[in-house]
Amino acid sequence: MTRLTGKTALVTGASGGLGSEIAHALATAGAHVLVQGRDVNRLRAVINEIAETGGSAESIVADLDRDDAAATLLEGRGGIDILVNNAGARDRRPLADLARADVRRMLETNLVAPFDLARAVAAQMPSGGRIINVTSIAGQIARSGDAAYTVAKGGLDALTRALAAELGSRQITVNAVAPGFFATEANRPMVADPAIADHLSRRTSLGRWGRPEEIAGAVLFFASTGSSYVTGQVLAVDGGYLAHF
Repeated sequence: MTRLTGKTALVTGASGGLGSEIAHALATAGAHVLVQGRDVNRLRAVINEIAETGGSAESIVADLDRDDAAATLLEGRGGIDILVNNAGARDRRPLADLARADVRRMLETNLVAPFDLARAVAAQMPSGGRIINVTSIAGQIARSGDAAYTVAKGGLDALTRALAAELGSRQITVNAVAPGFFATEANRPMVADPAIADHLSRRTSLGRWGRPEEIAGAVLFFASTGSSYVTGQVLAVDGGYLAHF
């Protein structure tokens, strides 16, 4: 059910962290993966690693915040079978320190860019296509000092449902994966903080940080025929953070 041979997948924000793990997993399952990012050298490293394991991939350098990003990504390409909107940004600051421009920037990167790319890809996506948004548990719960990101990810959850409703008649499914606390390179300072490790040991059912490769199974499920009757859903991959009281 998880074989993706003959499929073309586009993964945004795939030059590191969860994005590169997702790209690896899709390539291992047989898909040809288009790996998007802004750093040529980091993208080249991901492509080489995929090739070394027998996978097929190519890089696309593009800035998703540009109005022409979708056209740049899709220029000269056929239909995309699987779109993974993974690229995102975070701005952890108190409410009083956030200006209108800061909120707009979070919305542009975390919500408007996925909307724009999903619209462009859906226009040429074949029946049975898959759109997978990488959101966050911050779309469902909130913490102090993270308002702009929380609002943007909550919007991405809603976009997932809206796209599922609109594209379902074409047998295109749209779902989201909501990561919890993952030990990615971007989170390295937090991973090294004993206070956060203690918090996770008490607050998550599994009592630990998530490993980046542990995001892959959920994405593969939504990308495969195994999820053909699942759409409009947000799956938390959080070690039980949302469920743990």
